[in-house]
Amino acid sequence: MTARQSILFAIPSLIWGSTWYVIKFQLGMVDPLLSVAYRFILAGIILILFCLATKRSLKFSFKEHFLAFLLGLCLFGINYWFVYQAETVLTSGVVAVVFSLIIFFNIFFNALLLKGKIKIDVIVAAILGVGGTALLFKNELNAFNLNSKDSLVFLICLGGLISASLGNILSAYKQKKKIPLIQSTALGMLYGGLSMFVMVLILGKPLVFDNSASYLTSLLYLAVFGSIIAFSTYLKLLGEIGPDRSIYIALITPAIALVISTIFEGYRWDVFALLGIVLLFSGNILALRFKSKKITA
Repeated sequence: MTARQSILFAIPSLIWGSTWYVIKFQLGMVDPLLSVAYRFILAGIILILFCLATKRSLKFSFKEHFLAFLLGLCLFGINYWFVYQAETVLTSGVVAVVFSLIIFFNIFFNALLLKGKIKIDVIVAAILGVGGTALLFKNELNAFNLNSKDSLVFLICLGGLISASLGNILSAYKQKKKIPLIQSTALGMLYGGLSMFVMVLILGKPLVFDNSASYLTSLLYLAVFGSIIAFSTYLKLLGEIGPDRSIYIALITPAIALVISTIFEGYRWDVFALLGIVLLFSGNILALRFKSKKITA
């Protein structure tokens, strides 16, 4: 990767590593699905206002609006809804391990839908990364009991990561078609947030809002940093190096989250967690150790 691409990789990794801690301030009187709706509606509005202020065109064809809607539904809607649902039953560690499997779905869908090549180094890096994530959360995995209820929630979590993976592929496709990234992402966030708000109404969940300082500040952080900045940089990177390599961010963020947990929550490391970190970063180096293609006029 180039130095600029390394920065594009680092920004969402660090931000999403912190959101694992920030999201806990969203849990309370507001249903998680409604909080997801609030987050992406707010993010979409802010990003659209940014586009207007910087005179970026928001004129799109019906097909482009439909693609933005699908992106929002997959990446900013169903993905978060299903994962939030899974975390009401499964521990965050188990969810992190399940979600780490997204790297294999990105490799598969990239080959199937975008005709990308399946690279051996990326496959090996993915295996190292998933193995490292499993070691990081070894204790939580040992306590995991795949009973009938947990099996259903496991499938819900799996559905969330498949949705996220398809969202990744959609973004890569749109960038190949030269559809402006920032504007289409803004519309996608708004469409995704509104879709989840409609689901709140359909499911009859209470329409409430928490005006506490902790909820408001965490919502603003998740909308601006966790959504606008993190997704804009991540999707830009995805368009440049491909969905198979860029998704390694999803494996790095749990490790960063544990570092933050060490500082704020007193998380204690053991030999398995340290070995997991070694595997994660070994896979990271392998996955991203390639020469960027030079763009010629």
